[in-house]
Amino acid sequence: MKYPILPAILLAASLLSPALVAQGPAKVANPGQEGQEVKDLSAKLAKGKTNIVDFFSKYCGPCMQISPMLEKLSEKRPDIQVVKLDINRKDVKGIDWQSPLARQYALQSIPHFKIYDGNGKLVKEGDGAYAQIQAWLKAEGINQ
Repeated sequence: MKYPILPAILLAASLLSPALVAQGPAKVANPGQEGQEVKDLSAKLAKGKTNIVDFFSKYCGPCMQISPMLEKLSEKRPDIQVVKLDINRKDVKGIDWQSPLARQYALQSIPHFKIYDGNGKLVKEGDGAYAQIQAWLKAEGINQ
């Protein structure tokens, strides 16, 4: 999946140590179980809201770039909840493609998004979900 990201920003983000990249106040939905399989994803979704599930790694420059934009989107749109799932196990440096979570969802690129409706039904994933998120960001005037 290719995202239209400014090359200079991407390069700068990828060169920074993950500890230096601002992650913002969004809470990770799998704390203490990062990289592990999610037994019941529906339990992490907010009923009655559109849920954006964001599979990410702190070692992923594009993931760190879009994260604050997703936070702003959820602040401006109370009908949207962002559910962040860290694919990295704690002892792995770099993007952990072999984590149980990455394998559970057959992730081949990140950030990877899934959008669920208020009833927990998957409505968009991958490129379609990314296009929808971009449209919401644009509509809300959030810089992309």
